[in-house]
Amino acid sequence: MRELRLHTTQRARPGNRRSFDFSLAGAAPALQFRMSSITENLERVREQIASAAANSGRSVDDVELVAITKTHPAEKVREAVEAGQTLFGESRVQEARAKIPELSSNLRWHFVGHLQKNKVRQVLPLFEMIHSVDSLALARDINRIAEEEGLYPPVLLEVNVAGESSKFGFAPDDLREHMEALLGLPRLSLEGLMCVPPLAVESEDSRKFFVEVRELRDSLEKEFNMKLPQLSMGMTQDFAIGIAEGATLVRVGTAIFGERSKKQRGTDEHGFSRIAEA
Repeated sequence: MRELRLHTTQRARPGNRRSFDFSLAGAAPALQFRMSSITENLERVREQIASAAANSGRSVDDVELVAITKTHPAEKVREAVEAGQTLFGESRVQEARAKIPELSSNLRWHFVGHLQKNKVRQVLPLFEMIHSVDSLALARDINRIAEEEGLYPPVLLEVNVAGESSKFGFAPDDLREHMEALLGLPRLSLEGLMCVPPLAVESEDSRKFFVEVRELRDSLEKEFNMKLPQLSMGMTQDFAIGIAEGATLVRVGTAIFGERSKKQRGTDEHGFSRIAEA
């Protein structure tokens, strides 16, 4: 087993400020980021998104950045807002319920973590989209509660494309099998698919999983005569690859807000273990 390593280089900046250049060992150049201000980090991530979109013949307007604020305080979110970021993501219901009311009501929030059935009622009024509908049972619960609350929540269906036991999500064949039932839930607006591929030392290793999710989306659209316009694919270490393979939403936290607390290191923006096997 080998863990991802983070290389750092200290650099002097004007006014005696210092920043730190970070690089993921074995990562592509697009994945390099600095532990400087959130504003600078956001600018860098946006430039990388624009470059990845251009390199794949897409418009940058086709891709939305979801800034993942998990474990980061409201003060950091405000700095991102001042830099023009308005779409954020959270993966923990309790943290979101405390943080979101502290911030402007004009911000947009997506829920990206595993959603427990007993938290659905708390999540629906806070988030404009749920990325992580990972079972037919959860979808039915969301539909029932949305009807009680008079809501029509947009949702993404999470696909466990690698079949990892540590992660949630529909197996591709199961999703196809359940699609008629999902389409029969009148309160859910099915917008697309989401995936969290295994973290690998090389970001390029995520490509095959992103391709599989895109191809699954395309086949579902044809088979069920429907549109699934959204693909939520890519995080700090592989969002450029996700964009190249059709992502419309990328979920980036560490490259914007810096590392989480020591307790949270070794987990991704969703709380899953991010240890790569070599």
